[in-house]
Amino acid sequence: MVTINKWIDNETIEINKEQVCHNLGYNAGYKLNTRISSLLDGYVEHAHHLIEPAYSYVIRDIEGVRRSCVFVEGSVVFESSVIAKLLGQCNKVAVFMATIGDRLEEMVLHLAKEGLVLQSAVLDAIGSVAVDNLAELVEEKIREIAHSQGLTISRRFSPGYCDWAIRQQKEVFRIVDGRSAGIRLTGGFLMIPRKSISGIIGIGPSDMTVYNPCKTCKKSDCLGRR
Repeated sequence: MVTINKWIDNETIEINKEQVCHNLGYNAGYKLNTRISSLLDGYVEHAHHLIEPAYSYVIRDIEGVRRSCVFVEGSVVFESSVIAKLLGQCNKVAVFMATIGDRLEEMVLHLAKEGLVLQSAVLDAIGSVAVDNLAELVEEKIREIAHSQGLTISRRFSPGYCDWAIRQQKEVFRIVDGRSAGIRLTGGFLMIPRKSISGIIGIGPSDMTVYNPCKTCKKSDCLGRR
Protein backbone atom coordinates (compact mmCIF):
# COMPACT_ATOMS: atom_id res chain seq x y z
CA MET A 1 0.00 0.00 0.00
CA VAL A 2 1.34 3.44 -0.97
CA THR A 3 0.04 6.67 0.60
CA ILE A 4 0.94 10.13 -0.72
CA ASN A 5 -0.17 13.49 0.72
CA LYS A 6 0.99 16.69 -0.93
CA TRP A 7 0.36 20.44 -0.94
CA ILE A 8 1.68 21.99 -4.14
CA ASP A 9 2.56 25.39 -5.59
CA ASN A 10 -0.54 27.15 -6.91
CA GLU A 11 1.34 28.17 -10.06
CA THR A 12 1.55 24.47 -10.99
CA ILE A 13 -2.15 24.47 -11.89
CA GLU A 14 -2.82 25.67 -15.42
CA ILE A 15 -6.04 27.56 -16.10
CA ASN A 16 -6.99 27.45 -19.77
CA LYS A 17 -9.28 30.26 -20.96
CA GLU A 18 -11.02 28.00 -23.50
CA GLN A 19 -11.86 25.49 -20.77
CA VAL A 20 -13.29 28.29 -18.64
CA CYS A 21 -15.46 29.43 -21.57
CA HIS A 22 -16.70 25.86 -22.03
CA ASN A 23 -17.69 25.74 -18.35
CA LEU A 24 -19.56 29.00 -18.81
CA GLY A 25 -21.58 27.44 -21.64
CA TYR A 26 -19.85 28.96 -24.66
CA ASN A 27 -19.55 26.79 -27.77
CA ALA A 28 -16.15 26.15 -29.34
CA GLY A 29 -15.16 28.96 -31.67
CA TYR A 30 -17.59 31.45 -30.11
CA LYS A 31 -16.16 34.99 -30.22
CA LEU A 32 -16.34 36.73 -26.86
CA ASN A 33 -17.18 40.41 -26.67
CA THR A 34 -14.43 42.72 -25.45
CA ARG A 35 -15.85 43.09 -21.93
CA ILE A 36 -16.18 39.37 -21.25
CA SER A 37 -12.79 38.61 -22.80
CA SER A 38 -11.07 41.27 -20.66
CA LEU A 39 -12.86 40.04 -17.53
CA LEU A 40 -11.78 36.47 -18.20
CA ASP A 41 -8.16 37.48 -18.81
CA GLY A 42 -8.00 39.44 -15.56
CA TYR A 43 -9.61 36.73 -13.43
CA VAL A 44 -7.55 33.93 -14.96
CA GLU A 45 -4.36 35.92 -14.35
CA HIS A 46 -5.11 36.58 -10.68
CA ALA A 47 -7.01 33.41 -9.71
CA HIS A 48 -3.83 31.66 -8.62
CA HIS A 49 -3.76 33.89 -5.54
CA LEU A 50 -7.02 32.23 -4.43
CA ILE A 51 -5.94 28.64 -5.10
CA GLU A 52 -4.36 26.36 -2.49
CA PRO A 53 -3.96 23.01 -4.31
CA ALA A 54 -3.57 19.82 -2.32
CA TYR A 55 -4.07 16.15 -3.05
CA SER A 56 -3.83 12.79 -1.37
CA TYR A 57 -3.91 9.30 -2.80
CA VAL A 58 -3.57 5.70 -1.63
CA ILE A 59 -2.79 2.65 -3.76
CA ARG A 60 -4.37 -0.58 -2.51
CA ASP A 61 -4.76 -4.14 -3.74
CA ILE A 62 -7.97 -5.29 -5.36
CA GLU A 63 -8.91 -8.53 -3.61
CA GLY A 64 -11.64 -9.55 -6.04
CA VAL A 65 -14.51 -8.54 -8.30
CA ARG A 66 -17.84 -10.35 -8.07
CA ARG A 67 -20.82 -9.21 -10.11
CA SER A 68 -21.25 -5.51 -9.31
CA CYS A 69 -18.98 -5.46 -6.25
CA VAL A 70 -15.26 -4.67 -6.09
CA PHE A 71 -13.51 -5.80 -2.92
CA VAL A 72 -10.54 -3.64 -1.95
CA GLU A 73 -7.84 -4.19 0.64
CA GLY A 74 -9.02 -2.90 4.02
CA SER A 75 -12.57 -4.34 3.89
CA VAL A 76 -13.78 -1.67 1.46
CA VAL A 77 -16.43 -2.52 -1.14
CA PHE A 78 -17.25 -0.45 -4.22
CA GLU A 79 -20.78 -1.25 -5.43
CA SER A 80 -21.33 -0.48 -9.11
CA SER A 81 -21.58 -2.52 -12.30
CA VAL A 82 -19.60 0.18 -14.15
CA ILE A 83 -16.83 0.20 -11.53
CA ALA A 84 -16.75 -3.61 -11.58
CA LYS A 85 -16.11 -3.47 -15.35
CA LEU A 86 -13.64 -0.60 -14.98
CA LEU A 87 -11.55 -2.53 -12.42
CA GLY A 88 -12.24 -6.04 -13.69
CA GLN A 89 -8.76 -6.47 -15.20
CA CYS A 90 -6.90 -4.45 -12.56
CA ASN A 91 -4.99 -5.79 -9.57
CA LYS A 92 -4.60 -2.45 -7.76
CA VAL A 93 -6.58 0.75 -7.41
CA ALA A 94 -5.45 4.28 -6.65
CA VAL A 95 -8.00 6.19 -4.58
CA PHE A 96 -7.48 9.96 -4.52
CA MET A 97 -8.78 13.32 -3.35
CA ALA A 98 -7.85 16.74 -4.69
CA THR A 99 -8.90 20.27 -3.76
CA ILE A 100 -8.02 23.88 -4.46
CA GLY A 101 -9.10 24.97 -0.98
CA ASP A 102 -11.90 27.30 0.03
CA ARG A 103 -10.51 30.81 -0.62
CA LEU A 104 -11.74 30.96 -4.23
CA GLU A 105 -15.19 29.69 -3.23
CA GLU A 106 -15.41 32.34 -0.51
CA MET A 107 -14.67 35.03 -3.10
CA VAL A 108 -17.31 33.55 -5.44
CA LEU A 109 -19.90 33.87 -2.66
CA HIS A 110 -18.73 37.38 -1.79
CA LEU A 111 -19.07 38.55 -5.40
CA ALA A 112 -22.57 37.04 -5.63
CA LYS A 113 -23.67 38.80 -2.42
CA GLU A 114 -22.38 42.09 -3.86
CA GLY A 115 -24.59 41.54 -6.92
CA LEU A 116 -21.63 40.89 -9.22
CA VAL A 117 -23.25 37.82 -10.74
CA LEU A 118 -21.16 37.68 -13.92
CA GLN A 119 -17.88 38.01 -12.02
CA SER A 120 -19.01 35.34 -9.56
CA ALA A 121 -19.89 32.94 -12.39
CA VAL A 122 -16.56 33.53 -14.14
CA LEU A 123 -14.55 32.89 -10.98
CA ASP A 124 -16.62 29.78 -10.20
CA ALA A 125 -15.91 28.43 -13.70
CA ILE A 126 -12.21 29.11 -13.21
CA GLY A 127 -12.31 27.15 -9.96
CA SER A 128 -13.92 24.16 -11.70
CA VAL A 129 -11.20 24.18 -14.36
CA ALA A 130 -8.47 24.48 -11.73
CA VAL A 131 -9.65 21.52 -9.63
CA ASP A 132 -10.21 19.36 -12.72
CA ASN A 133 -6.68 20.12 -13.92
CA LEU A 134 -5.39 19.24 -10.45
CA ALA A 135 -7.16 15.87 -10.73
CA GLU A 136 -5.48 15.38 -14.12
CA LEU A 137 -2.13 16.09 -12.46
CA VAL A 138 -2.85 13.37 -9.88
CA GLU A 139 -3.87 11.01 -12.69
CA GLU A 140 -0.54 11.68 -14.42
CA LYS A 141 1.32 10.87 -11.18
CA ILE A 142 -0.52 7.53 -10.99
CA ARG A 143 0.22 6.85 -14.67
CA GLU A 144 3.95 7.45 -14.09
CA ILE A 145 3.97 5.01 -11.15
CA ALA A 146 2.14 2.39 -13.21
CA HIS A 147 4.41 2.79 -16.26
CA SER A 148 7.52 2.49 -14.08
CA GLN A 149 6.27 -1.01 -13.17
CA GLY A 150 5.30 -1.97 -16.73
CA LEU A 151 1.60 -1.44 -15.97
CA THR A 152 -1.15 0.82 -17.29
CA ILE A 153 -4.11 2.66 -15.79
CA SER A 154 -7.86 2.81 -16.28
CA ARG A 155 -9.94 5.91 -16.77
CA ARG A 156 -10.49 8.18 -13.80
CA PHE A 157 -13.89 7.77 -12.18
CA SER A 158 -15.71 9.55 -9.33
CA PRO A 159 -18.70 8.68 -7.11
CA GLY A 160 -21.89 10.07 -8.59
CA TYR A 161 -21.04 9.14 -12.18
CA CYS A 162 -23.13 6.49 -14.00
CA ASP A 163 -24.39 3.94 -11.49
CA TRP A 164 -21.73 4.60 -8.83
CA ALA A 165 -23.87 6.13 -6.08
CA ILE A 166 -22.71 9.34 -4.41
CA ARG A 167 -23.10 7.61 -1.02
CA GLN A 168 -20.04 5.55 -1.94
CA GLN A 169 -18.02 8.62 -1.00
CA LYS A 170 -18.04 6.94 2.43
CA GLU A 171 -15.90 4.12 1.07
CA VAL A 172 -13.52 6.55 -0.61
CA PHE A 173 -13.09 8.44 2.68
CA ARG A 174 -12.49 5.15 4.50
CA ILE A 175 -9.42 4.67 2.32
CA VAL A 176 -8.16 8.23 2.04
CA ASP A 177 -8.21 10.50 5.07
CA GLY A 178 -9.65 13.68 3.60
CA ARG A 179 -8.16 15.75 6.42
CA SER A 180 -4.70 15.14 4.96
CA ALA A 181 -5.74 17.34 2.01
CA GLY A 182 -8.06 19.61 3.97
CA ILE A 183 -11.30 17.96 2.78
CA ARG A 184 -14.29 16.80 4.83
CA LEU A 185 -17.45 14.92 3.92
CA THR A 186 -20.93 16.20 4.79
CA GLY A 187 -23.86 14.06 5.90
CA GLY A 188 -25.19 14.31 2.33
CA PHE A 189 -21.89 12.90 0.95
CA LEU A 190 -20.74 16.22 -0.51
CA MET A 191 -17.17 17.43 -0.09
CA ILE A 192 -16.09 20.64 1.61
CA PRO A 193 -14.36 22.68 0.11
CA ARG A 194 -16.81 22.45 -2.78
CA LYS A 195 -14.05 22.68 -5.40
CA SER A 196 -12.79 19.18 -4.60
CA ILE A 197 -12.70 15.93 -6.55
CA SER A 198 -12.44 12.36 -5.31
CA GLY A 199 -12.18 9.21 -7.35
CA ILE A 200 -10.38 6.06 -8.36
CA ILE A 201 -7.93 4.95 -11.03
CA GLY A 202 -7.38 1.26 -11.70
CA ILE A 203 -3.87 -0.15 -12.22
CA GLY A 204 -3.40 -3.29 -14.27
CA PRO A 205 -1.34 -5.13 -16.91
CA SER A 206 -0.14 -3.13 -19.90
CA ASP A 207 -2.28 -5.18 -22.31
CA MET A 208 -5.57 -4.75 -20.47
CA THR A 209 -8.54 -3.26 -22.30
CA VAL A 210 -9.31 0.20 -20.90
CA TYR A 211 -13.07 0.25 -20.31
CA ASN A 212 -15.00 3.38 -21.33
CA PRO A 213 -18.66 3.32 -20.22
CA CYS A 214 -19.39 6.36 -22.41
CA LYS A 215 -19.09 4.14 -25.49
CA THR A 216 -22.29 2.28 -24.57
CA CYS A 217 -24.13 5.00 -22.65
CA LYS A 218 -27.04 6.65 -24.48
CA LYS A 219 -27.07 9.80 -22.31
CA SER A 220 -25.61 12.22 -24.87
CA ASP A 221 -26.08 15.35 -22.71
CA CYS A 222 -23.93 14.10 -19.79
CA LEU A 223 -21.39 16.73 -18.70
CA GLY A 224 -18.92 13.97 -17.78
CA ARG A 225 -19.08 12.30 -21.20
CA ARG A 226 -15.64 11.37 -22.57
